[in-house]
Amino acid sequence: MGKGKLKKFADMASYPNVIEHPYSVIDDVEFPLQGNWRRDFFKNDNPIVLELGCGRGEYTVALARRFPGKNFIGVDIKGARMWTGATEAMEAGLTNVGFLRTNIEIIDRLFAAGEVSEIWLTFPDPQMKKYTKRLTSSLFLARYRNILAEDAIVHLKTDSNFMFTYTRYITEVNALPVVECIEDVHGQEVVSDVLQIRTYYESQWLSRGITIKYIAFNLPAKEQYEEPDVEIELDEYRSYGRSKRSCLETSK
Repeated sequence: MGKGKLKKFADMASYPNVIEHPYSVIDDVEFPLQGNWRRDFFKNDNPIVLELGCGRGEYTVALARRFPGKNFIGVDIKGARMWTGATEAMEAGLTNVGFLRTNIEIIDRLFAAGEVSEIWLTFPDPQMKKYTKRLTSSLFLARYRNILAEDAIVHLKTDSNFMFTYTRYITEVNALPVVECIEDVHGQEVVSDVLQIRTYYESQWLSRGITIKYIAFNLPAKEQYEEPDVEIELDEYRSYGRSKRSCLETSK
């Protein structure tokens, strides 16, 4: 590991707005913030919003600036990337934003039932060959439901037509109420303030002529969420920082 990364990890360990609790310690280290994030971390009673797979934390920080009456937590396992957002929030004196370095697979062991009011998924890897790792799959929806408030909203903003189409099928097969669905965010005459937030990578995709899609939906409780039995055309391009696309033409 380079000196730059080592310094960033050292910084993160000292930042009061960063909590580190990865899968490797979940069974051995108690996590007292579960159910107590408002009282013990944010010191207020405002709603909690998560950005899962936050990367550099650009969207998390931008949301926190726009909505001072909400608490925002960026979640990712890549600490060196998260350092950017955590540092920006610290320097800006933002008290309604924090970062949690952990594995998203254990998110329901770090928050209590009903503790989260919204989830944002911004440009996640579509995981076209592994639905079990796809962040809008039935497996992840079940984890989210364990921590979400009854009327909570899940937001997906993506460059991937595969991910967008798959998520639409997920909402259909599970009868999930769709709050909003936009096939070309920046092609709209009026773009809502929250969707105008552009990360570095979003700007790169737009420069390549790739449209940005958005879907928001409610997640009512079900005994079991189902997977759509459909074939979806794979994305032809390679997203930045992601592995080469499969040679297959479709996937489930």
